[in-house]
Amino acid sequence: MPELDTLRGCAVLLVLFFHGFYFVTGSASFQGPFRWFLLSTSAGWIGVNLFFVLSGFLITGILLDSRDSPRYYKNFYQRRALRILPAYYCALLLVLVVARTGLTARHVSWEFFGLSLVYLSNVTVLFGVPMQYGVLWSLAVEEHFYLAWPAVVRCLSRRTLVCVCSVLLVASAGLRAFCFWRKYDYGAGYTWLVLDGLAWGSLLAGLCRGRLSKRSRMLGFGIACAIGSAAVALALIPVGIMSSGTFVGGVFRISLINSFFAGIVGIALVIGTGPWKNIFLRPALKFFGEISYGLYLIHMLAFDTVDSIFRSCGARLPWGRANSLTIGVRFIVAASLSVGVAYLSRWYFEEPFLRLKKNIGIQAVQAEMPSVPALDTLTAS
Repeated sequence: MPELDTLRGCAVLLVLFFHGFYFVTGSASFQGPFRWFLLSTSAGWIGVNLFFVLSGFLITGILLDSRDSPRYYKNFYQRRALRILPAYYCALLLVLVVARTGLTARHVSWEFFGLSLVYLSNVTVLFGVPMQYGVLWSLAVEEHFYLAWPAVVRCLSRRTLVCVCSVLLVASAGLRAFCFWRKYDYGAGYTWLVLDGLAWGSLLAGLCRGRLSKRSRMLGFGIACAIGSAAVALALIPVGIMSSGTFVGGVFRISLINSFFAGIVGIALVIGTGPWKNIFLRPALKFFGEISYGLYLIHMLAFDTVDSIFRSCGARLPWGRANSLTIGVRFIVAASLSVGVAYLSRWYFEEPFLRLKKNIGIQAVQAEMPSVPALDTLTAS
């Protein structure tokens, strides 16, 4: 499914530009075209939601296709471990070492490091430990999903699974509403507050093996989700859907973003395998999709490193007060460093672990993407 690699590339670039520009600068101190450019990067955080929808779709597809296998749990967890753990632990150790040696201004405590080792970085504040390397929270959410979801898929029929996913969509929004009313942190990255992105992807995986197995139905579903979500968002602008500080925005903005991306994934599955497939088969985006995991892990550390270098050279900080040329150079240097490290990691560090699957009787990395009878009609040109 190379069309999904393209979407993954879009997701990681959204996050990269967000952290490289608006996240550290805002826009208030700038004028003209550069201000508008900064504002255009302010929504880059939604790339994480696209990652969630893609993960839900792909992982649930793998689980549905293999749930009759006697090696169901063993195969799945071995494959996930080989794909995720080596790069994750290497990046986590690198962040600790760089922070502890004073090469950057970032502080990483042993408590945060220990909690992150067991994928609890999204709930460290519940243990009295502040978040100290922001990108890890979403990886913790996905790991919780990987741990619990296989048992759910194994025990339920596909139709019941679709119903469970629908309930999770409502429940996650309901929990955000409850936290808003009780003045809790409704925008936190706790798994139970952001589960609806994964649920949307899982719902799509279940439907495309049933009601949406025909291309026309999947395309109609995708268009309805994407256009419907955008239309509802526009209609709710007067009541604060664009602001996380309002009830409507704090509770339902994430819901609409996730449903929009579910629609985009559905559209990509059809158009990306038909006569118009070049719309989604973009080599540059596919490249970023292939290195997206390592790039996501390492890019904030790269920005930290470049910040330290610029600071030692007398750069004007904070970045919100620097000039646009300095901010642009900072981004180019840090992004290039991130991409270079991620590329080397993907093909010279992560790849040997992926090839190891063959040696232990697990399918090779090329078989990780679901290839199911129900999708044959969906992906036929």
